[in-house]
Amino acid sequence: MSGTLGLSALPLTEGEKMDARRFCGYPAVGSRENGQESWRFFQVEGSLEWRLNGLSGAELQQIRLYLSQLYPLESAVIGASDNLDTERAAAWYHNGREVQDRMMLFTLWRRRLCAFLGVTGGLELQDGRAVVI
Repeated sequence: MSGTLGLSALPLTEGEKMDARRFCGYPAVGSRENGQESWRFFQVEGSLEWRLNGLSGAELQQIRLYLSQLYPLESAVIGASDNLDTERAAAWYHNGREVQDRMMLFTLWRRRLCAFLGVTGGLELQDGRAVVI
């Protein structure tokens, strides 16, 4: 560990890169062993991959900070399903918008990661805009 954030400035692991791609809304890139990495064929994915492989130490720390925020936000969305069957229990009232509220916060942080990396979010972050071929 190094730096003021206490986060590693070492190159991202393959798992961290995969999570960054996933949080930015991009699909799996494939195995390096078979030489069929899909990012080579798409401009935005190629730009994202280039950036993930060329970040400075301080930028690597910032990416890890974003990831550390995104992991619990993603889990919280999944965990919100535990309350979907209960509207009220004693004095406790369920927030009927809990899942939407959590998704909005999760999406906000995903978009912040995309902005920091200088890429447009994938299709699920583009508010329903679809690519028609």
